[in-house]
Amino acid sequence: MTDNQILALQPDHIAELQKRYQRALADHGYSALLISAGATPVRYGDDQGAPFQGFGPFLHWTGLTGYEHAWLLIQADTTPVLWLYQPVDFWHATLQLPSEPWQQAMDIRYIAKRALPPLPAETGQGKGLAVVGDPTLLAGVPGDHNPVALTVALDETRMHKTDYEVACLTRANNIALAGHQAAAAAFADGASEFKINLAYQQATLQRETEAPYHSIIGLNEHAGTLHYQYYDTTAPAQSRSLLMDAGVRYRGYCSDITRTYAAAGEGRFAALVKGMDLLREHLCKMVAPGVEYLAIHRKAHSGVAALLSASGLVSGISDETMVEQGITRVFFPHGIGHFLGIQVHDVAGKPVPSPAEAPFLRLTRTLEAGMVVTIEPGLYFIPSLLEPLLKGPLAQHINTAILGELKGYGGVRLEDNVLVTETGARNLSRLTEN
Repeated sequence: MTDNQILALQPDHIAELQKRYQRALADHGYSALLISAGATPVRYGDDQGAPFQGFGPFLHWTGLTGYEHAWLLIQADTTPVLWLYQPVDFWHATLQLPSEPWQQAMDIRYIAKRALPPLPAETGQGKGLAVVGDPTLLAGVPGDHNPVALTVALDETRMHKTDYEVACLTRANNIALAGHQAAAAAFADGASEFKINLAYQQATLQRETEAPYHSIIGLNEHAGTLHYQYYDTTAPAQSRSLLMDAGVRYRGYCSDITRTYAAAGEGRFAALVKGMDLLREHLCKMVAPGVEYLAIHRKAHSGVAALLSASGLVSGISDETMVEQGITRVFFPHGIGHFLGIQVHDVAGKPVPSPAEAPFLRLTRTLEAGMVVTIEPGLYFIPSLLEPLLKGPLAQHINTAILGELKGYGGVRLEDNVLVTETGARNLSRLTEN
């Protein structure tokens, strides 16, 4: 789909948001909603702040990730009003608003000061007004600030993606896949983590500050740290494996893709990666309307148990008992995935808490058409988790020789972004890669 074809979907997207938000406001007794885009706090004792990306509800309407101190007012049967902060400034370049169809559905105004814009008379008195945003920026703003029930309802408006959102998520995946391919080539050439990251950025044409999250790039043992946050500037003497978890933003929408590669000649680990890829494919095919996401998580643990048995890493115990006794949680400690959208870990995923068996699961809903989720099975060799297992009564089932060999690879994770359709699923992370 071309950029123009994606932009052509914006008017219907805005019209749908009008319906969803007005319904949420009416259901909770409000006539207007004021959204703060947010702003970057200045670091203590400094005059610099962190990169700014914006508050989710503001991005939901505009996709504008760099616009601090902006406001959006939504009222029933009224054109939304968007105030953009545009100071007279010779220190910084002025942000240029891209010409896109969604702007035709809004009354766009500019303000020169970091202050609350002039609201309509009745709204300005706070009558029927809800305000959502960073509480530190809402001092002196009339209305009810971040009302819990309404906030939950607004979060739920983001569960089911419009055609425009699906198109943006698809494009974000395509861009990220190009980056992953460049990163894989850099790994094959023996590059350091730092240079692998540069290859990814060059292919995606996005700076680190624009990325939806800090790219995870782990060579060898570093892959065993789930959110490994550093980039070694020097390549190891031998690069045995690469785990890379990285995405991009496109018009505010995120991709979140993980790939793991084994270097040539790394037979046992390469077999593990291949087995994990088959498991990933099976789990992605489970995605469909009416499926409990927790069921996919449980199936992932069954699959990890099968891989542990097939690799010879665990023996003398059934796959079912491995899951029941918690052995698989040592090797696969995180949840199978989460919602994806304007945020990487998108909102509204947990109407009920995660179960005791899966404390880190970020999504506990039954899947419905229009939802976009990640599927990310993994198997890791994490010393802090392995130590209690190796000292406990189940240690007799662990082949320490094979474990010692595999620990040098850190682990494997594979992650795709999957759209729930009316009849099944569409894998957004495999559309161009194959």
